[in-house]
Amino acid sequence: MKIPFLSLKDVTALHGEEINEAVSRVVNGGWYLQGKENEQFETNYSVFIGTKYTIGCANGLDALIWIFRAYIEMGVMQPGDEVIVPANTYIATILAITENGLIPVLCEPKANTLEIDDERIEGLITPRTKAIAIVHLYGRIAYTEKIDQLCKKYNLKLVEDNAQAHGCQYTDGRMTGSIGDAAGHSFYPGKNLGALGDGGAVTTNDPELAAAVRALANYGSQKKYVFKYAGRNSRLDEIQAAVLDVKLKYLVTDNLHRKEVAHYYYEHLNNPLVTLPDLLPDEQNAYHLFPILVGDGRRDALHDYLDRNGVGTVCHYPIAPHKQECYAKEGWNTPQLSLPITERLADEELSLPIGPAITLEEVAEVVRLVNAFK
Repeated sequence: MKIPFLSLKDVTALHGEEINEAVSRVVNGGWYLQGKENEQFETNYSVFIGTKYTIGCANGLDALIWIFRAYIEMGVMQPGDEVIVPANTYIATILAITENGLIPVLCEPKANTLEIDDERIEGLITPRTKAIAIVHLYGRIAYTEKIDQLCKKYNLKLVEDNAQAHGCQYTDGRMTGSIGDAAGHSFYPGKNLGALGDGGAVTTNDPELAAAVRALANYGSQKKYVFKYAGRNSRLDEIQAAVLDVKLKYLVTDNLHRKEVAHYYYEHLNNPLVTLPDLLPDEQNAYHLFPILVGDGRRDALHDYLDRNGVGTVCHYPIAPHKQECYAKEGWNTPQLSLPITERLADEELSLPIGPAITLEEVAEVVRLVNAFK
């Protein structure tokens, strides 16, 4: 049995007829940028997330870049200010900070949740701290009441990286992407809400921020040929917006299947080498990924064993951001930071197949193979 980590062809086929219809509508309509498809998707996504504004852009990294850039243009931040960010994240979160001349202050995660450790944050706050960036990594909720209290106590902005958590909710029903002051979203094809190419968005309730982000992503222009900012070209095209609007209708149902798959893993995985992160209430995990931790230095061996047996897995992320060459000479990382929990997760994390198209028969085979590994 061949079990891919994620078959994008199979995911697209779930709603293929409607997707093909949407693409054809755009192609035949002759309007390919900044048209009705963007307007419709932005409206529907705002309703889903629970924010007043959604601004489509080229990708998830740009979404985060524009949030911090907008805050700089608004005078809320300036280059040299600090942003507290989880140390274990995809590097895009940190790239968005450094791209704007801001200083990332890396905070260790909790090993049992894989999310930022809210008990460590206050000790990292200085007079230069202007924001806390949280990442709902793997689809798991990262927000806590303590983080909210710290933001209020120190007058900090709360920025969400919601690239992996479309459809995740806090205990009070708020969707991730509506909890902070602003949020960046990725619609990379493999995400829970994925386009047929790159795409991203910013969500916020702040009209000034929304206007600044929309202008920055359109060359800095709020009016044709009039440029308030030195911006860039970072727009969501009409085809991707149309595809996303189709898939948005099925996001909750697709996520329910992910939860079914995840529960099977939680109930049946029993290899002593394998540790699972804490099981969260269903609404607090969109299960973008299903991470396990493999002890005794056996992560790569399990990856190779599963590959030989036809099962695709991925290590997220085998080199921590502070260990990457691009940040080796940065002042905030010289001498190189020591972050043992983050580094252990980088050495031990392995993601098992999960998605809206995988069958429970396939999941049972993955479990059988993992449990048989020694």
